[in-house]
Amino acid sequence: MKIILGLPKGSLNNVNRGNTYQVFVDAGYEIRGYEPGKEENEIRILNDPEIKAYLTRPQSAPVELNRGMLDIAIIGDDWVREESINNKDSMIKKIGSLEYGQTRLIVAVPQEKPYNSLQEFFLANKDRETPILCFTEYPNLAREFFMKNPGYKEIFGESTPMVQIRGLRDGDNEMVQIINSDGATEVYIAKGADLIVDNTQTGTSLRKAGLKIIDTIMESSAGLYAGPTCKGEKLEKAKMIYQQLFGAIKARNYFDVKFNIRNEKLEDVKEFLIAKKYCSQEPTIVKGMRFSQVNVLIPKNKFPEMLSGIKSLGASSIVREKVKQYVE
Repeated sequence: MKIILGLPKGSLNNVNRGNTYQVFVDAGYEIRGYEPGKEENEIRILNDPEIKAYLTRPQSAPVELNRGMLDIAIIGDDWVREESINNKDSMIKKIGSLEYGQTRLIVAVPQEKPYNSLQEFFLANKDRETPILCFTEYPNLAREFFMKNPGYKEIFGESTPMVQIRGLRDGDNEMVQIINSDGATEVYIAKGADLIVDNTQTGTSLRKAGLKIIDTIMESSAGLYAGPTCKGEKLEKAKMIYQQLFGAIKARNYFDVKFNIRNEKLEDVKEFLIAKKYCSQEPTIVKGMRFSQVNVLIPKNKFPEMLSGIKSLGASSIVREKVKQYVE
């Protein structure tokens, strides 16, 4: 049995955003040909021969899942929705969130424009004679969002914005045109577009381009998704892969802490750790003649206050280590 896995090219395998490669390494996979910036089309996972991995563009992965070219893929939620809006036969299912690669899909206009919402934008442009031009990599999501907007409905009713993807055109409202871009979408404002729909993490690149956000369509993060071919043994394998990956991601929120405590203070320390929930269930204790070693798994944000508490009880030889994997 081989499960075909699509691994994302681009921002989800970038050391500053997602670094899916590092997630696989932390999860215990010996992965080759997927180092950020050095990706190969065929990716090898040396210690799991049941996985066959390919590099794929996030925009293409939902299409490949639906058509059985991939069994599973790591994709942003935004691309799955973009592919599924007009595809009632979509069989893509989310196995689980991977909680990285967070981004927002937004509507942006030039900073100097007076409107602060998409509704204000449409109402301010209701009497114009030239078409409103919007550039985006998400034409389906943009069109759906526009048609639900009260300002759009007031002016254009139930008409459908015209969408253009290269030579293909669809829609009956020529006064609102949504044109597919292939990246660097913010540049189209400088070239004459009225607004853009784009994804952003912090909004920094938009501000540098002289743009401001006037609406948010959705929030997105990476997830492991399965197509219709992922069933039976493959589905069980997919769930196992997800558990390993999510365990590596969850581990980033924890420290493994060990320290020594005098035996006469052992029960005090144990009660303190449990009462304050400074351990997952209860501390692991190795008792010696005069001292005991205590081991806890603690959320990173609780470590400073725990450190102060155990020091006050006489803890010594405190060692803090990173956690590579945490599977509940």
